[in-house]
Formats: sequence, structure tokens, C-alpha cells
Amino acid sequence: MRGVIMYAPGDVRVEDRDQPAIVEPTDAVIRLAATCICGSDLWPYRGIEHVDHTPMGHEYAGVVTEIGADVKNVKVGDFVVGSFFASDNTCQICEAGYQSRCVHSVPMGSIGTQAEYARIPLADGTLVATPGEPDPELIPALLTASDVLGTGWFAAVAAEAGPGKTVAVVGDGAVGLLGVLAAKQLGAERIIAMSRHADRQELARRFGATDIVEERGDAGVARIKELTDGLGAHSVIEAVGTQESMEQAIRATRPGGHVGYVGVTHGVSLDGMELFFSGVHLHGGPAPVRRFLPELIRLIWDREIDPGVVFDLTLPLEDAAEGYRAMDERRATKVLLTL
Repeated sequence: MRGVIMYAPGDVRVEDRDQPAIVEPTDAVIRLAATCICGSDLWPYRGIEHVDHTPMGHEYAGVVTEIGADVKNVKVGDFVVGSFFASDNTCQICEAGYQSRCVHSVPMGSIGTQAEYARIPLADGTLVATPGEPDPELIPALLTASDVLGTGWFAAVAAEAGPGKTVAVVGDGAVGLLGVLAAKQLGAERIIAMSRHADRQELARRFGATDIVEERGDAGVARIKELTDGLGAHSVIEAVGTQESMEQAIRATRPGGHVGYVGVTHGVSLDGMELFFSGVHLHGGPAPVRRFLPELIRLIWDREIDPGVVFDLTLPLEDAAEGYRAMDERRATKVLLTL
């Protein structure tokens, strides 16, 4: 099969890879209907994380082609979506709703789903079947549920977005934009998107943003305070993962408020005394997407939400290197790769 390999920072190639096969009786194999490039894939692309001839990709949706002897919840022919972490969905951590930290979790990035086929470990606890074969136009939206929608949703839940709340969103990438959508669906009264890019501002408004703040850092915090009677937002989504974004998120939150942080952190350290006196709640980490998948699939299937519009560039899998360049150069928010 064909699949994306990152040889070194900036060096992305599409090559022949071994066709996946059942290894454990709890495995399934799927034929991907589409795949995509994640903002977190840019960390190794930019040399910030180690990479060396690494299969890439962790988001996936497609049709089951083979199942192991112990798989009961999905069958060959099912169209399925799964989380970017495989989980058994039965351990105590999973039962508490934190499947991304399952005691048997498998990061799907170690599998590499920017490919034609993928082996899915722990299939019964990881995959959720759609009610039937989806219309082609629904596939991009369903694919977002595997990570960016599920991650944005978890960020909004962790930030306790809801009725009567003002939500601020730090980060205008795909996760931040879908955090706006999630906050809207959860009933937030006011949603402030922090963005300097006109196309992303437009999409944020489409998803439910009521205000746009272009300032960053201390100036961005001051603007949030100005919009909230000097108090700060009730709920803040942090969807970047840098020192500046985390500080901005915490400082923009009112005492007693909640920060939902889902940006993969790099070089972030927190001042203990500042955190102590902030009085804010911090909750986040790798999103337990599996917790939300049934509801997200239902919302997409019933066409109540359309997160698939976050893809603003579509390329064939063979052109994945151009997709990486486009996202790295901010010419694209999120790239869909067709098969």
C-alpha cells in the first residue's frame, strides 16, 4: 500500500509500505476513506520533535476489511471512526472517561494512518460504527471526529463551556476553530475567538464566535478583560501549546474560571506563584476522543454540525508533501488527503 513517511524534518515522501494485517485477535484492519494532516504533525516537520523514517498520521475513518477473532463490536463492511489513541474502553481509566490514558493505550501515530490501510489495535474499544454507509460529503466531517473535533470538544468540556458562559479560544488552527463550534453546541452565551487571519476569523464566526480579538500575549489578555468587565472569561480553550499561549489562556481566565488545554505543549513551564493566585482550574491533555465519538457521529450524521469545512485544502495522498508545506507556511488550516 501507499503511505506517508517523514524521513527527516521537512522531508516528506509517499512510498510503498507493507499492507497491514491482523497481529492480535483484538485488531481490525480498515481501508481508509480519507486521511489528513494534523497541526501536531508540524512539530516533527519543523524539527521540534525527533523524526527518522517515521510513518505519519493518526486520524482515520474508513471501512473495516478484516477483524481479529476476538472482535465483537464491529464487523467487516462497517464504516468506522476511531480515536487517535486506541483504547480497550474497559479499564478503570477508560470507564472514568479518559480513554486516551487507557492502561493499554496505543498512540495511532505509531501506526501511521496517512495511508491506504491501517491496523487498529483494541478495535472493540476504539472504533465506533456509523449508522450506515455515509454519503461522500459526510466523510470529511466524520474524519474530524477522530481528532480535531473530538479534541476541540474535550477542550470546551474541560473549560466547562456552557449556558451563560463567556468562552475565549486561544489558537485559530483547526482545533481552536472546532473548539468554537463545540462551545456553541454546548450553549455558550459569548465566544471570543483570538485570531489574526481573516479566513480563520470568518470560519470562527460561522462556527459561532461572537467576537474576534486580534491581539496576542498581554495585549490579548487586556482585550479579553476589556470585553468581560475586567474579570476575564469564564472558560478559556488553549489550543496551541506554547509558553505564550498557555500564559495568555491562564491570564485571560477569571478567578474560579476554567482553562481547557489541549495544545501539545513544547517548552511550557508555569510560574507556581502566579498559578496559585490566579484561582483558575486547569484541565486538559490528550483528548479522550472515544468518550465523545458516539455523540459527535450522531451530530454529524444528522447534519446538525458540519466540522468538515475546516478542511480548506484537498490533495491526493501522493501530494502529501505539498500538504505539509501548505500547513507549515499557513497557506492552509487543515489538509484533507484523498485516497
